[in-house]
Amino acid sequence: MASSQAPGLGQKLRQLWNHPAGPKTIHFWAPTFKWGISFANIADMQRPAELISYPQQCAITATGIIWSRFSTQISPVNYNLLAVNAFMAVTGIYQLSRKIRHDMEKKEPEAAAAATTA
Repeated sequence: MASSQAPGLGQKLRQLWNHPAGPKTIHFWAPTFKWGISFANIADMQRPAELISYPQQCAITATGIIWSRFSTQISPVNYNLLAVNAFMAVTGIYQLSRKIRHDMEKKEPEAAAAATTA
């Protein structure tokens, strides 16, 4: 009865299972676990901007950009790898913009105070 409702489902699952970037390979599991870094970066959006680390966010952004490009050049294209790294780049850029904005706002009152005392 189930097979009449979803014809070819078994074949599609078999194709996914045997795919070169399927669940039997590191090409599936590495990007899948890398999502943990992206989710941790999302959780860090609740942290105050002064606690954001420039080196950490630059590394997250750079690895996201570099590996996003790489994932489009390999055969077959690994869309899980592309998605996780594009997401890492976006969250890294957002976190860097938060940190830069915070640092710029912090410098403005200091510059104004220095100008009035000079």
